[in-house]
Amino acid sequence: MELFFLLMLVVIMAGALGSGYPVAFALPGAAILTIGAAAATGYVFDGDTSVYFSNSGPSQWLSAGVTNLRGVYWEPERDTLIAIPLFIFMGIMLQRSKIAEDLLVTMAQLFGPVPGGLGISVVVVGALLAATTGIVGATVVAMGMISLPAMMRNGYSNALSTGTIAASGTLGQIIPPSIVLIILADQLASAVDQAGQARQALYRSSTGELSMPTEFAVSSTSAGDMFLGAMIPGLLLVLLYIVFILVVAIVRPKLAPAVPYEGKYDTAFLGNVLLAMIPPLALILLVLGSIIAGIATVNQAGAIGAVGAMIMAGYRLHPEGRGQRFTPAIIAIVGLGVVTYALSNYDTNVLNMQTAEDRTGVTIAAVGVALLTISIIWSGIRAFFNEDALRGVMVETAKTTSLVFIILLGAAMLTAAFRAFGGEELVKHFLEGLPGGFWTKFIIVMVVIFVLGFFLDFIEIAVVVVPIVAPILLADPEANITAVWLGVMIGLNIQTSFLTPPFGFALFYLRGVAPAAVKTIQIYKGVVAFIGLQLAALVIVAFNPPLVNYLPARTSLISENAPPPVNPALQYCIEEFVAEQFAANSATISSAIQQARALDVSYLPEDLIDDWTDGLDKAEQAMPMMQRIVDATAAQYAAAEDYREPHTFVRALERDARMLEPEIEDLRLRASRGFGDPEAQLARADMLEAERDALLAQIPETWPETQEAYAVLNRENQTARNIYRRTVDQAYEPVPELRAIIASVDALAALGPQIDALAADALTMDAETADVRFREVESALGDVEGARDIRGLLSDARNEIDDRSPDPERGLEYVVEAQELFAAEVAWRTRAATELLPGLIAYDEAIQGTIGLRQQSRLPRETALYVAGCSARHRDISLNF
Repeated sequence: MELFFLLMLVVIMAGALGSGYPVAFALPGAAILTIGAAAATGYVFDGDTSVYFSNSGPSQWLSAGVTNLRGVYWEPERDTLIAIPLFIFMGIMLQRSKIAEDLLVTMAQLFGPVPGGLGISVVVVGALLAATTGIVGATVVAMGMISLPAMMRNGYSNALSTGTIAASGTLGQIIPPSIVLIILADQLASAVDQAGQARQALYRSSTGELSMPTEFAVSSTSAGDMFLGAMIPGLLLVLLYIVFILVVAIVRPKLAPAVPYEGKYDTAFLGNVLLAMIPPLALILLVLGSIIAGIATVNQAGAIGAVGAMIMAGYRLHPEGRGQRFTPAIIAIVGLGVVTYALSNYDTNVLNMQTAEDRTGVTIAAVGVALLTISIIWSGIRAFFNEDALRGVMVETAKTTSLVFIILLGAAMLTAAFRAFGGEELVKHFLEGLPGGFWTKFIIVMVVIFVLGFFLDFIEIAVVVVPIVAPILLADPEANITAVWLGVMIGLNIQTSFLTPPFGFALFYLRGVAPAAVKTIQIYKGVVAFIGLQLAALVIVAFNPPLVNYLPARTSLISENAPPPVNPALQYCIEEFVAEQFAANSATISSAIQQARALDVSYLPEDLIDDWTDGLDKAEQAMPMMQRIVDATAAQYAAAEDYREPHTFVRALERDARMLEPEIEDLRLRASRGFGDPEAQLARADMLEAERDALLAQIPETWPETQEAYAVLNRENQTARNIYRRTVDQAYEPVPELRAIIASVDALAALGPQIDALAADALTMDAETADVRFREVESALGDVEGARDIRGLLSDARNEIDDRSPDPERGLEYVVEAQELFAAEVAWRTRAATELLPGLIAYDEAIQGTIGLRQQSRLPRETALYVAGCSARHRDISLNF
């Protein structure tokens, strides 16, 4: 019966959507009606309202839906959706300020003389508007009203013209900042948590280990990562469009002829081009550049975009001929420059303001902020009084944002109802039961999303389908995909929903503004080629994951908040990099170790000599240990070829057997409680148990030996890596420690007079004075590297003087001993600063990129770029499960 009510849920939802009922009410309405019908049917026929639910009851599932709704608003961690109204405001404001018209006219004049130039100009403008407004409807309408008549007038094919305009208008769905990407990031955040738990459970059931290595964890994503990941695929799509139009123009010139510019390419024309292009490009740079550079979060970048759009509207909507048109924008630029100068040259944190220089920096920053505030207010007043633009933008922003959030809330309830009737498990069992592994599941999901695009809006697909299928795909260790790659792939696929008949919104928008001479069938024919290009981009990105993963990984690893090299998730790629460095520079590294061993350290304290010698011994072991890792990895890869087939076969049998266990447990539980027909339920349970046992009986008898043989290789590889990591850490630790100790000689020497003063007054100081003075020196010694023993002696002296039975003479002995140790420390540190430190620095520089890499505070840029490229590739880890 669960399947019946699951089908009922889908039918009610599809019927409501097909009849034109608002999505915001169709989704939760279908959930509530179906849950209510299941509860009522169970109560009437079985006396139990929960009998027709996969687990729990109607009240729990309704409350689960409400909990999901609350999660959208009240979870502090889920602040991604705050960016939605900001980017919507930015887009509508730019659309109302007629920036699109300026770009279209200017780009048409610039590219017109090129074969297919008008079409190329539409694509370029579509890309620029996508990175600023991101609003499909407004972009398609604007280009349809301005460019379509010009293209038709100059002999362009109606099909090519309408296809170019419709496809270019949809670029806003994949080129950031995109509302779709923000919604997908929010949905994938929950999917990653579910996938992580599923992968952890799979690892535990497969290996018997309670904890899974961090390197096998499911990678998370954010709106910022989604923006970065979508950049290259978005530009790839633009390039495919331009190449297609050029090819058509060259092969069949009559379909896309060149259009000579009747004016002159003079300085006035150049000024118009710059005025049309620089403001949108500057806004793109501020919004996306701030995210890439790690200066701003997505929410903060959205605020930057909203403010920038209003400033642009301030001068664009100002009537021509009236003075001071660009004054607010100029003030904003000056203010931004002042703030940038202050941030670059001063510490502007008011909590840390101590010196006159700090106060100067804060004052300069305040002046810059004041200028920006004046510019924003001035531009806002202009936008309010010119064409009532600001009020209209605010109203449209509120409407659009409300629509998005209401759909999100309704989808949360629909998802809860879908799970209530076992829909999620049904989909999971279906996908996991398919032959071909991950890629079969992935292709099926992509095909389903593509087909749904013919009938559903992008938001409906994102909030209904993604929460169901994303955890299943992310949890699969075979492809070990990243969440950002999956999100961008879904985003590319969803983009086609705007072009696919009969419900493609871009087609409706264009039909509404196209002349009567353009037939609807021509619009449909025109978009077919561009749908094919979108699918081609989907295939290219599918087979080249670094196109998506590289920029987020690169930005993360070179940012100020980059994870340290010791981070477990980075070790595989770091060790791959170090292995290459060892292979290329083994002679140089070995020579550096031998030169370090030749340094005279005989005058150092014994403990430092021991640490230094032991570190050099371990450094010499690093390269042989890395070779052991390389050999163990090669042996494991070689064995994997023969191990993969039986592993896949056995894990499939075990998976199918596990799928039967919940139903067996549920049947026996229902029979024990007297629900339904106990005899029939027990008979069904016995049959399923026999089926489960039959599946497990197919496991080859040699499987335990085969599994153990591969497990031995896996353990050898992991053991080699663990030993290597521990060895290189111990090899490098004495180097920065010794450098820090030697470098602190001046700070240590400066405390000599204070220690001497303590010795001179030790016999005459009272307990209270001694406590204050000794603690002061001890605190100063605590800031000096390697002065722990001196500090300990002074602490002993203080305790003797400050004791209930004070012994000043004994305290003086400790101080004198501290003086002697102090003199010895200063002496050897002074000598080492001249004789040892240069060689120590040279040794450090020679090994810190290899042996000492794990102990650095952050990855060097070269290494970070290598690791970003390595981690951007998907790595199959299924044989570890």
